[in-house]
Amino acid sequence: MMQMHHDSLSGCACTLLRKAARAVGHVYDEALAAHDMTTAQFAILRTIARSEPLPLSRLAERLVLDRTSLYRALAPLEAKGWVAVAKGQGKTKLATLTSEGRTAMHAAEADWEAVQTRITGAMGDDEWVALQGALKAITGLAQGTH
Repeated sequence: MMQMHHDSLSGCACTLLRKAARAVGHVYDEALAAHDMTTAQFAILRTIARSEPLPLSRLAERLVLDRTSLYRALAPLEAKGWVAVAKGQGKTKLATLTSEGRTAMHAAEADWEAVQTRITGAMGDDEWVALQGALKAITGLAQGTH
């Protein structure tokens, strides 16, 4: 059996990913603050906009959130009038963007894009594509789908 160097494996995946997420999230949050929006809120708006009306169960899956965390994250968006949650078939609840939510999301897109371009541009296309693949694989491993 091949001996692995302890130094190369000493970084905790969870700690390293959390540190990176906090650092990157901070940069995006700063850019979106002028829109009275967080990165998490922007992600929710964009996810809903891609597939509305979107069942809350699908929204939670796509954002990798449990139901309680999703409801907590949706509450301020509903309070701002950006998202509407309505009853669907059976017990299903559906999320849609309001016209105010769509306007808020579109207003924030240029600032989001500027940060996205800054970060991905500094990495380079090949490195960014590789990182996306690695992060998707890690997410799948953690969820037991890989």
